[in-house]
Amino acid sequence: MTALTPISQFVTDGFTLTRSQQSPRLLTLTFEEKTVSAFLEAVAEWPIQALEYKSMLRFRVAKLLDDLCNNTLQPLLVSMLVDRSTGGLLVTPEGLDRVEQADEMVKFATAVAHCFGRSNFDAMSGQYYARFVVQNVDNSDSYLRQPHRVMELHNDGTFVEQDTDYVLMMKIDEQNMEGGNSLLLHLDDWKDLDRFFSHPMARREMRWSSPPSKNVGHDVYHSVFNIDAEGRPVMSYIDQFVQPRDFEEGNWLTEMSESLESSEARLSVPVPVGSFLLINNHFWLHGRDRFTPHPDLRRELMRQRGYFTHKQTLANPKHT
Repeated sequence: MTALTPISQFVTDGFTLTRSQQSPRLLTLTFEEKTVSAFLEAVAEWPIQALEYKSMLRFRVAKLLDDLCNNTLQPLLVSMLVDRSTGGLLVTPEGLDRVEQADEMVKFATAVAHCFGRSNFDAMSGQYYARFVVQNVDNSDSYLRQPHRVMELHNDGTFVEQDTDYVLMMKIDEQNMEGGNSLLLHLDDWKDLDRFFSHPMARREMRWSSPPSKNVGHDVYHSVFNIDAEGRPVMSYIDQFVQPRDFEEGNWLTEMSESLESSEARLSVPVPVGSFLLINNHFWLHGRDRFTPHPDLRRELMRQRGYFTHKQTLANPKHT
């Protein structure tokens, strides 16, 4: 297990950083309401469409937020997200908690993400982010929108040719909801990591494909495991989209999936409306617990995922 970075409570102009109640690995980053209000006022001239059309503006809004935090936010995010002992944040912008503020939520999350990285093109939405709704009845072709079953632990970006260093998942709205917590597992807390990482199948190149809703028309090939610049295990895996070629691959993958889902180290994290999880996609796996059925159930989420841009983070491997 990696040693935890010393953090008691970090308070600066604009935000507070503490360890979460769920795990010392998951940090809680809370922005003061006055900082959020000042940021929204500073970016009010740019509608969401401007950020969609002009990617340079995504970095401008990041700079405005960092400036409001006396330029302490960017270095903190850069260091925390690549820190193997943590690498995960639950981010809460105070006062940004109503579905009517959805565009402002996207702006704020965009600013945070572009302090340390750049969001990839999301083929599902045709933008640099995706917004999608989970309702009581769904006929989609993946578990993403299906509310009454667990979406198992996985990494994002397994079926694309882009670097996917981070994942950001923000809750925009929630109505008539019970259950549906986010599920997280840090690789170093998974007791069976060494057993699966040392198996010959861990380095075998496998085929990964996606359903039509993802709008990705070709397969990619990579192994489940790789190593980072310091030789530590990293992972690129999702049970829905890996296509085992034979008996051995299929059963090894199933056994690994069962181990992940039964891990005692798996976290169940409630995410309030307006908050978002921000994780290093190489050593955190994420999923979602099932919802309790309700005819008027509704949850809207926003996703951004992409790559690190700061020079300190470029040691992370391309894992596609």
